[in-house]
Amino acid sequence: MSSPLTDDLPPGRQAMWRSLKLGWRAEPLLLVLAFATTVGAAIPDALFAIGLSVLAGAVEDSDRSAMVVAALVLGVLATLSWLLKTIGERANRRFADRSTVTIEAHVAHLQASVGGIEHHERPDHLDRLAVLRDQVFTLNHIYMSLFSTAGAVLRLVLTIALLASVHPALVLLAVAAVPTVVASGWASKVERRVQEAGASHNRLARHLFTLATTAAPGKEVRVAQVEARLRVDRRAAWDRWYRPLSRARWRSATVQSATWAIFGLAYVGSVVFVARGADASAGDVLLVLAAGSRLSSYVGQAATEANFLQGFWLDAARKLAWLEDYAAANRERADRPVPERITDAIRFESVSFSYPGTDRLVLDDVDLTLPAGSVVAVVGENGAGKSTLVKLLCRFYEPTAGTITVDGVDLGRFPAEAWRDRLAGAFQDFFRFELAAGHSVGVGDLPRIEERPAVETAVVRGGAGDVVERLVQGLDTQLGPTWPDGVEMSFGQWQKVALARGFMRDRPLLLVLDEPTAALDAETEHALFERFAAAAQAPDGVGDGRITVLVSHRFSTVRMADRIIVLDGAKVIEHGTHDELMAHDGRYAELYGIQAAAYR
Repeated sequence: MSSPLTDDLPPGRQAMWRSLKLGWRAEPLLLVLAFATTVGAAIPDALFAIGLSVLAGAVEDSDRSAMVVAALVLGVLATLSWLLKTIGERANRRFADRSTVTIEAHVAHLQASVGGIEHHERPDHLDRLAVLRDQVFTLNHIYMSLFSTAGAVLRLVLTIALLASVHPALVLLAVAAVPTVVASGWASKVERRVQEAGASHNRLARHLFTLATTAAPGKEVRVAQVEARLRVDRRAAWDRWYRPLSRARWRSATVQSATWAIFGLAYVGSVVFVARGADASAGDVLLVLAAGSRLSSYVGQAATEANFLQGFWLDAARKLAWLEDYAAANRERADRPVPERITDAIRFESVSFSYPGTDRLVLDDVDLTLPAGSVVAVVGENGAGKSTLVKLLCRFYEPTAGTITVDGVDLGRFPAEAWRDRLAGAFQDFFRFELAAGHSVGVGDLPRIEERPAVETAVVRGGAGDVVERLVQGLDTQLGPTWPDGVEMSFGQWQKVALARGFMRDRPLLLVLDEPTAALDAETEHALFERFAAAAQAPDGVGDGRITVLVSHRFSTVRMADRIIVLDGAKVIEHGTHDELMAHDGRYAELYGIQAAAYR
């Protein structure tokens, strides 16, 4: 049974080796200590049965000296086993904490290092990443599980050797334990496949739970009175994920119970055999009782750890390796520096684009010219491809066909990070950085986040001065009501802060404004865009070639643009100035007339 979450994952052995190296880099000395103590604890633990056998023989022979020695040996073995286990557990726990930071930082870096955002938007990638996030704890416990497995195997070897010293036939007791190991591994694979097949249902259940329990959607949930529906839908999604998993667990539990029943019968038979048929001493019988009972726990521990390693660890390691390979495959192969200024234009040359996993063209054979130093407005109905055009300009995606050039150089030849260092802008789906207000603005140009004059200038540019004035501590005010002394702001106020953040950079090559003022009134938006347009016109009397791309539904705003592009059905159907498009009396004139009539 294949799964879209595992079909193209790297080979298991390679993935495990890569994850092991990552853990080693976290804390090598602590790792050595954890290994020595975890594996070392297996020796006194397994030898405890010998001490019991010697003690039983001493009791049987009424040898008081031997009894004292045996008791002392048992005490030393028990103390040593406890001490090594305690140190091993502490070392493993401390290593897990250290490796948690390393692994989570590694996963976050990998996702952030990918130039585009495809992995944040494709459902199959989201499912895979959601499983990986849930399994990060698995990667943290790789070495702990390996050491525990090594200790369990060592215990098994010593225990089998002890049993064989009583009678060679007792080795068959270990053979009777093999089905339990096989059944455990089989159960893990079955359950994991079912769990992965329902990953999207589990993700939906979590999403619905978030909708029902968090503040952001709270008002709409209550006004629409969909609380009951959310509960029902969440339960249904959870059932679609959990019921097949539950059935798989019942099947695996039945098989595993049968295999353990076989082992139990073999254990009872071995005790009876030694007690009655092997002419053994009381010490030998006690050794078989102790070693045999421990053999079952050692087999169980080895099976559990093997199940973890073969199942969860292998699965998590392969997904981590996939993310590493995905990030490497999408790493830049750029060979041209980003220009200091745009002297000619940014051009779309026969650009087509469809989102990965779909065949529908969102942009179809688009030819555009965005002249240096111009303000370009993009208009069109919802779904026409306006935001997609902006994503391509920001290099969140690469064109499916055609090229985008900057002064004749393919945009793909510039390093994505270097290109974005020269971008600025704001988006309608902005993020609320719940930091101090000054930092929430300053992250728009991270190297200058602590430069108060730069932050204050950005606040003025973004029209957020009135927002900052109302904050109790101004730019030092903590934003977000869930933090101590944090304040909540309206959606419009958050949007102004996002706008200010977009204006932290002084001289960007490209300024993109993708409907960033949807929560503001038309007059405020108009005043803001007048400032944007003025900023694009030769600051300090010297043109820097800055191109401003404005996406808006308000035609009273876009009419000030030097050039207006009309998208419809994934194609550019008109372009020109406001006066030219009105004279053309096409789609733009129609939409403008409809909107103007609404304000009369």
